[in-house]
Amino acid sequence: MAAGTASWVGQPRVKGSSEPVQMALLTFSMIGLQFCWGTEMTYATPYLLSLGLSKSRLSLVWVAGPLSGLVMQPVIGMVSDKSNSKYGRRRPFMAMGTVAVVFCLLLLGWTGEVVGLFVKDPELKREATIALAVVDIYVLDFVINIAQSTCRALVVDTLPIEKQQLGSAWVSRMIGVGHMMMYGIGALDLEAIFGDFLGDTQFKKVCLIAAIAMAVAQGTSCWAVHERVLVSDGSLKSSNEGLLPVLKQIYSTTINLPPRIHAICMVQFWSWIGWFPFLFYGSTWVGEIFMRTEAPGGKADALTDVGRAGSIAFIVFAMISFGSSIVLPWIIESPEDDDKPGYTPRPPQGLQTVAGEFRKPTLLTAWKLGCATFASAMIFAPFVNSVRFATIVIALCGVPWAIAGWAPGSFLGVEVNKMGTSIPMTNSRRGSDASSIEMRHMKANGSSSSPPTSPSSPSSPASSSPTSLHLRQPSDLSTSSSTGGHANNTSTGELSGIYLGILNIYTTLPQFVGTFISWIVFSILEPGKSPELATEAEKADHHSTEGVSGIGVCLFIGACCSVMAAVATRRLKTNA
Repeated sequence: MAAGTASWVGQPRVKGSSEPVQMALLTFSMIGLQFCWGTEMTYATPYLLSLGLSKSRLSLVWVAGPLSGLVMQPVIGMVSDKSNSKYGRRRPFMAMGTVAVVFCLLLLGWTGEVVGLFVKDPELKREATIALAVVDIYVLDFVINIAQSTCRALVVDTLPIEKQQLGSAWVSRMIGVGHMMMYGIGALDLEAIFGDFLGDTQFKKVCLIAAIAMAVAQGTSCWAVHERVLVSDGSLKSSNEGLLPVLKQIYSTTINLPPRIHAICMVQFWSWIGWFPFLFYGSTWVGEIFMRTEAPGGKADALTDVGRAGSIAFIVFAMISFGSSIVLPWIIESPEDDDKPGYTPRPPQGLQTVAGEFRKPTLLTAWKLGCATFASAMIFAPFVNSVRFATIVIALCGVPWAIAGWAPGSFLGVEVNKMGTSIPMTNSRRGSDASSIEMRHMKANGSSSSPPTSPSSPSSPASSSPTSLHLRQPSDLSTSSSTGGHANNTSTGELSGIYLGILNIYTTLPQFVGTFISWIVFSILEPGKSPELATEAEKADHHSTEGVSGIGVCLFIGACCSVMAAVATRRLKTNA
């Protein structure tokens, strides 16, 4: 990419009196996102099936997820990279995306009532309700991705290199918290608890709670984080503004990825062919097993039964995932430790003495084992015939999910930040004494052999202000380049938006593959309306509940692809 002059105002900081509080506030927005995705994954699938949509057609509905991610995340990432808003590059997009998400969630819960205002014929109303719900899900997925892409970029922007793994671990923890809360709420009998107070069905109540959680979580992070402001970004800005130049730059960047970033993306590609059916159909799979084998007869609300049974299984999954996200960062080596001699080793020397000769596994090894563990669990999916067995299989995926939510962002954060600190500083104007002190500790520019000072360490200049988490970057108005090859600044995450967007392309492309696979499987094994959600009169017109589960077959195919992801991690090691 062409180099130029980047000008900035201010210093990024996070409210809070301690590093854990600051990290929690920085990543708190992830909780709201998980409420939204959890609502879709747990209730939207059985909701559409209960309206009469076939599984083969349903699989085409869920192309909304990868399509929205493929389009929105890289575009929003790159547009926000260039944003000159006085509120920062990311938070305005988080706010706009949140407002749109809240509206779409409420519309999804009350789709039937909205359609009923205009359509009275029962059959026509049902068809119109399906159509509006599908359109709303498409729009919802697009606007969720606006908030999601900027939330993750905000973390990369705010943290220095040595904190990237910790930041990614906190993202994974907040995802786990969001999952636990969402699935816990979904497993409760909300109709018995609240009556008609939050809506007259379980689905409406869940949609309303998810909307509130999204607004509170996103609002908290926007309030707690102060971004530095981009005044001029000559190194990134195209001479011709508009969508076409943005798309051209995304395409150019994608086909010219650095080798290590490309290796990260390929592992992500194969692993997400497996995660897609797990996330979008796993809860329904458990619920259908419940309906086939354990559901009491005469229960009219099959949608609630399927949703609650799936939620209970995924509570266990979320608890294991959350616990793993807490423990694993302490026993797994940070990806930048080997590359940065002089950094304070983890754990501290005192703990190393206690630990003796224990050698921490690398994050790359953990990622490989996580992919293998997921494959080992999902390989049994077609043969599961009890809710207990299904819950065990789902729960086993908690550890690999924690790693999958942590490893790609951690590796990518390190690589992106290396790009911003690999060029020697030769013509930089310092704006403050604190910034000057921080700059002298930058190892990447070769100016000092001292290890970089953590923003939260006692010796850091930032320690004089316990309520601010500062980066190792200048607070002056302008940092200019004399090398002609790169913007000569020390900021982290200059291109975090576009590279996270590209990583998301490699997350969404496999979802198209997964959609195609599931469409074929459902068309062959489960044509017509789902019998588990059909009435007694309708069941006579549809296939039996006996035989292999179509969702189970999709999960099995995903397990095979996860094996390929484990193999693909070898390429990342080769490029080290």
